[in-house]
Amino acid sequence: MQRRLLLAGLPAATILRSRAARARSHPVVAELFTSQSCNSCPPADALLIELIRDRPEVLALSFHVTCWDRLGWKDRFSLRAATERQRRYAAQLREGRYPGQVYTPQMVIQGRRDAVGSERAAVLAELRAAPAASGVDVALEANTGEAMVEIGPGGATAWLVGFDPRHETEIRSGENGGRRLAHGNVVRSITWLPLTQAGRMRQSMPRGAGERVAVLVQGADGGMLAAASA
Repeated sequence: MQRRLLLAGLPAATILRSRAARARSHPVVAELFTSQSCNSCPPADALLIELIRDRPEVLALSFHVTCWDRLGWKDRFSLRAATERQRRYAAQLREGRYPGQVYTPQMVIQGRRDAVGSERAAVLAELRAAPAASGVDVALEANTGEAMVEIGPGGATAWLVGFDPRHETEIRSGENGGRRLAHGNVVRSITWLPLTQAGRMRQSMPRGAGERVAVLVQGADGGMLAAASA
């Protein structure tokens, strides 16, 4: 496989879950950084769809980056915020396949380690070895226009991520020209959440683009502390 390196107003009483529900295990978060314009990415996209289908304990998300948009095809799901998120990981990751580098397809597991997203054995090994979440409480509910989020204490940063379960796209030019590509849990919006100094938050807010939503809570080093989806 060719490695692609780029240097480059809901009532709270009806919304909040019970403490027993909050206490259940957090999913392992797998973030795939991909692009419709990268011909090394379709196998990674297919593996992500498999994880979504077969691994309910994994919250797998597809972040489409902008780095390839100038090379013959503009990914219709690419987000500057996804590119910025991947670059933050490059600055934070110290373990994994290519720590400190930006490339596609890159799979980041629990915000701590990375693997080439199309290398099935490596991805599954990282999922098995992924550290457990720290137990930071997170509660999430959503309706058509709003999401109610409760977090904390203990997080350093948190994000509300909107995503669509599945898309298929006819690629008309570029490295994947002529192919029909499928993508799962495609991220459509990324919103920073304002935590207090103690790492708490309780707020109703616009949910952003995406049919579903997730909350990701991370430590200062980028490690995933808690996650939930709705």
